[in-house]
Amino acid sequence: MPIRLEPDFPAKSILESEDIFAIDNSRAEHQDIRPLKLLILNLMPNKIDTEIHLLRLISQSPLQIDVDFLKVASHEHKHTSKNHLDKFYLDFSQVKETCYDGLIITGAPVEQLAFEEVDYWPELVEIMEWSQTSVTSVVHICWGAQAGLYYHFGIDKVPFEKKLFGIYKQDIEHQFRLFRGFDDRFWMPQSRYTGINEEQVRQKKIKVIAKDEKERSAILISEDEHDVFLMGHFEYAADTLEKEYLRDHDRGVETAKPENYYEDGKIYNYWRAQAHLFYHNWLNDVYQITPYRLETIRQLQKERKLRSI
Repeated sequence: MPIRLEPDFPAKSILESEDIFAIDNSRAEHQDIRPLKLLILNLMPNKIDTEIHLLRLISQSPLQIDVDFLKVASHEHKHTSKNHLDKFYLDFSQVKETCYDGLIITGAPVEQLAFEEVDYWPELVEIMEWSQTSVTSVVHICWGAQAGLYYHFGIDKVPFEKKLFGIYKQDIEHQFRLFRGFDDRFWMPQSRYTGINEEQVRQKKIKVIAKDEKERSAILISEDEHDVFLMGHFEYAADTLEKEYLRDHDRGVETAKPENYYEDGKIYNYWRAQAHLFYHNWLNDVYQITPYRLETIRQLQKERKLRSI
């Protein structure tokens, strides 16, 4: 929530220069408050685990949040019961006339396929295009981030020699509102076989705001600040990488143990605090910029796009 301060309070201008929200009495007295409306496009096979991971991070915000879950209709979901999907998930046809304050697009285990080879790619493209005019802010995660960078900016993914798998240090390249309360260096789980073309990133209207020690982009944001791209998994629970490691070996995939993950045979969670901070900062950011009347989002987003041309 923003701090309520008198207009001439000395610290107010300094806080505003640091992108810390402070409002005066006049605005506070006329501020309308309503629940934030959030949509989660869950592309992961085990949808219930992902639901728990993400809801754990967004549920402790002081803001009231209404959450809808979205599935792609053009894909057969084999790992989650039809009853669960029918009861708790919507199809895009049911939401495309609706506006949302925020959208989260999860990762998916399809990164070794070309984007156009993914069976639900046309539907995902439709959703990503819709999000540009009907959602105040979008967070893309892992493969969802690669898909968004490819669709919106033409940035290709590139294969790694081996799976990037473990917990890795990230350095903040540009101070930004999403990093309020962060240390200058933080940890983020990674689990992927591909990265992105960093040279193409430098040529696009996109800012890299965090990198790892090998200069790989970790968090990126579009020039208009509408789209955030997380290359890793802040949402992972402490044991998620271990479960992935054991699953791979059960399937005969010789994945190496996750890096920087075990210490004397024990798992230590180095990213929990930053994960909560990141999503709380994002929700607060959305709360500050989203309109009270959701239906006006489309007009505001059209004006945003015109300013960026």
